[in-house]
Amino acid sequence: MGLVIIFALVTIFSVFGALHSIRTKNLLGIMFSLGTVAVFGWFTIMTVLNHGFPVAH
Repeated sequence: MGLVIIFALVTIFSVFGALHSIRTKNLLGIMFSLGTVAVFGWFTIMTVLNHGFPVAH
């Protein structure tokens, strides 16, 4: 479950970075942050689908 949390945090921070790069018109920052959102967002979604949410005991 810790892996999903780390992947989700990286994705969220990358979204904020992408928005900041778009506001400042930094093309290289936009490319890297959107690439990070795509890769880590995909990892987050697939890890949750594969392992599921933790069960409450």
